[in-house]
Amino acid sequence: MEAAVTAGQLRKQGNALFQAGDHAAALATYTQALSLCDAESERAVLHRNRAACYLKLEDYANAEADASKAIEADGRDMKALFRRSQALQKLGRLDQAISDLQRCVSLEPKNKAFQEALHTLGSSMHEKMKKMSCTDSKVDQMFQILLDPEEKDADKKQKAAQNLIVLAREEAGAEKIFQSDGVRLLTQLLDTAKADMMLAALRTLVGLCSGHCSRTTAILAELGAPRLSAVLGVEHEQVSLAACNLLQVMFDSLKEGMQKDFRGKEDAVVLDSSKDLKLLIKHLLELLALEGASAHGRDNALNLLIKVVPRKSPKEINNSLSLWVIDQGLKKILEVGSTVCGAQDSLPVTENSRMSASVLLSKLYSDLKCDAERENFHHLCEDYVKSWFEGHELAGKLRAIQTVSCLLQGPSEAGNRVLELEGIMDSVLSLCASVCEAHQLVAVEALIHAADKAKRASFITANGVSLLKEIYKHSERDSIRIRALVGLCKLGSAGGTDFSMKQFAEGSTMKLAKQCRKWLCNETIDAGTRRWAVEGLAYLTFDADVKEEFVEDKAAMQAMFHLAKSEDRSVLYAVASTLVNCTNSYDHEEPDPQMLELAKYAKQHIPEQHPKDKPDFVKRRVRKLLAAGVVSALACMVKSENPALTNSCRELISRVFLALVEEAEDRGGVVAQGGGKALIPLSLESTEVGQTKAAQALAKITITSNPEMAFPGERIYEVVRPLVSLLHLQRTGLENFEGLMALTNLAGISERLRQKILKEKAVPMIEGYMFEEHELIRLAATECMCNMAMSKEVQELFLAEGSDRLKLMVLYSGEEDEKLRRAASGTLAMLTALHPPICKRIPQVTAHWLEILQALLLSPNVELQHRGAVVVMNMMAAEREVAEQLIASEMLEILSVLAKEKDKPRVAQAAKESLAQAVAYGLIKPNPNQE
Repeated sequence: MEAAVTAGQLRKQGNALFQAGDHAAALATYTQALSLCDAESERAVLHRNRAACYLKLEDYANAEADASKAIEADGRDMKALFRRSQALQKLGRLDQAISDLQRCVSLEPKNKAFQEALHTLGSSMHEKMKKMSCTDSKVDQMFQILLDPEEKDADKKQKAAQNLIVLAREEAGAEKIFQSDGVRLLTQLLDTAKADMMLAALRTLVGLCSGHCSRTTAILAELGAPRLSAVLGVEHEQVSLAACNLLQVMFDSLKEGMQKDFRGKEDAVVLDSSKDLKLLIKHLLELLALEGASAHGRDNALNLLIKVVPRKSPKEINNSLSLWVIDQGLKKILEVGSTVCGAQDSLPVTENSRMSASVLLSKLYSDLKCDAERENFHHLCEDYVKSWFEGHELAGKLRAIQTVSCLLQGPSEAGNRVLELEGIMDSVLSLCASVCEAHQLVAVEALIHAADKAKRASFITANGVSLLKEIYKHSERDSIRIRALVGLCKLGSAGGTDFSMKQFAEGSTMKLAKQCRKWLCNETIDAGTRRWAVEGLAYLTFDADVKEEFVEDKAAMQAMFHLAKSEDRSVLYAVASTLVNCTNSYDHEEPDPQMLELAKYAKQHIPEQHPKDKPDFVKRRVRKLLAAGVVSALACMVKSENPALTNSCRELISRVFLALVEEAEDRGGVVAQGGGKALIPLSLESTEVGQTKAAQALAKITITSNPEMAFPGERIYEVVRPLVSLLHLQRTGLENFEGLMALTNLAGISERLRQKILKEKAVPMIEGYMFEEHELIRLAATECMCNMAMSKEVQELFLAEGSDRLKLMVLYSGEEDEKLRRAASGTLAMLTALHPPICKRIPQVTAHWLEILQALLLSPNVELQHRGAVVVMNMMAAEREVAEQLIASEMLEILSVLAKEKDKPRVAQAAKESLAQAVAYGLIKPNPNQE
């Protein structure tokens, strides 16, 4: 009986909250009542009331579910029927909504509200049916215009194509095209071989396949994988790109089907999408080695394989797709990687093709889980290299050496293995002296890539340096000399940033750097060759003297930035590496003084920092890079969809951005040139270190800039997740602090941003840092919680049973640290104003609550006084019992004094309102002299 009474009381309380417009609180109260109620009739009423709350909160799915539960208990419950019809209408299920309204009218024919609602809904349904029949005729009309060979009006055809694409983006439109024999008609458009018609068909098919596994399966069956592969390989670049986009959408939908993550709109459950997935991949692999395929079609196929085949995360257990691709297509990928440009019967490739092949090979190798899988990969690579090296004379040897280069740039372990095969290194060295430029290019590039690997560096230093010097000094071809110079640069930078470990004689490094800058600025040399000058600088800029000269050469910097924006994306890593060196944004740990002493005693080598790598020099270099336009170059690099923009490359770019925003005065300029926008994708997709560096750069910008200006529109919501990632325990104290400061700024802007922070599960982490020993982190967390306390959900957390959140805030309001007191008392002022039940709880959390509030009111700091006065004012207004406790203490005397403080108007006003409330309760008599 007691439970029923309690449930009844809660229902009344919920009704009062609903009438007051606090629908979320009413919902919580009805839910609590349900947990205490067993009577079916009472439960039905509570479900009906919850449906009303959900309607107000625009949660129509739950509104429909709760109303249905009420109707199950009583089929004649008109309120529940009416509420369910409202929910169904919002969910787009108009026929069911009409059925419920018709039932309402039959139960109460004279109810005008029901009649009007039924009339309005009937009209909406009629309009929808009219629109659908109109859509049917429009779809037919559009296809008729597009497929009519007699139709000569190009504008009319273009408009019809655009309308079809737009229609396919909406689910209802996509389904209508699909049901109207649209796939067969779109196939006819593809088969016209006219670029504009093909583009219209491909873009419409994207809408049909997007997020819909069963439709994708049906479309793939109708079109056929060979036709899609053939379209991808056409010469027309835009058509090939559109086909690539369609295949990406198909892969995504099929993978969704494999995970059985079906959406409500699915009509059929596809039990196994893996066959379709493998069929598409099989044709992509065949396209790689197909002579008739275009160069950009081959690039697009490689890009798709990079995105689709390897696992997104090591947490995914199944790597069977990578194993299958290695068995079925590794040699086809190596066909692209081993292509020698200009050779007879070579495949058409772009300047990016071999780099894309290297990236794909690297990702496949990284996806392997055990030694047996890696050994199989090595054997397949070795067999392929041997097949070209043995019995194919010079052309075969060139293909074998080109394969070695491709592997060294990708899975270097596999590259080192094939480099050790008998005769390979000897052939590389002998071909370096070839009189044929094309042959010499292949050999010198292989030697350069081999010099990258520490395992081979000593051998090459002994055997290759003299050869490279000879080529550099005596070759008449710039294309060869520049590559030889890069090889020397790589070997010359073996000491890295260690000033005392230089390979070459004094001044040699500077001469090499000067020549690199000269070639970089020479626009008569092709971009592919000038790229090698950047490769050289990427190594030479380990030397601080080289960095200083480079940033003084504005023409060289701008030439490098121009290359970074060009179509040859293989230069990205070299540009990013050069910038990391110039900004000193690589990792460098300060040596332990004790370890230094031990090293000296043991006569071991001690790394030395170059005098020009000190902070003042770095700061000047950063300013010069900013003035030369580094931000727009980096932003352009980030936009690249090319495989050359690997996660390692993204990490380097993130490091540079973090160095660029180190000084607060530079941050506005970085944002204005697109830096803020570029950092968001870097913070979401990169190595873990890269994501953290980008997130920290975002935090620095958010702390000192107006976030709404720095990240306009929806972009501001994308910043939340990276900032929350800085709160993870494995991050440094500085990263935690900056993440909290940035989130504090965002939380103060809008409820929607606070909801986004809540959704990212940041509140428990913020709370955790409120217990941090470091005073600045503790303060930042408390300030962040102060702004988060404006959210209803956070306010409720302070009342949760067994929680010490409120106690901590009260105790922090009495701490010696003035900034911490200000943040905590501000939170209390906010909480007591927005959520009155908290006022009643404060006296229960600690015995020291009164002396803490009194100390705030007596503080010499006006801001603390005001916050304390507001808390007391809110507590006085909340409940008479609390007011009695306050007035019975010395608080009355303090308030009386503060009410007369004319030089502190805000404090005085709050004190007066507290005293007025005490008068209203009859706790004190009015003072006739009080204003």
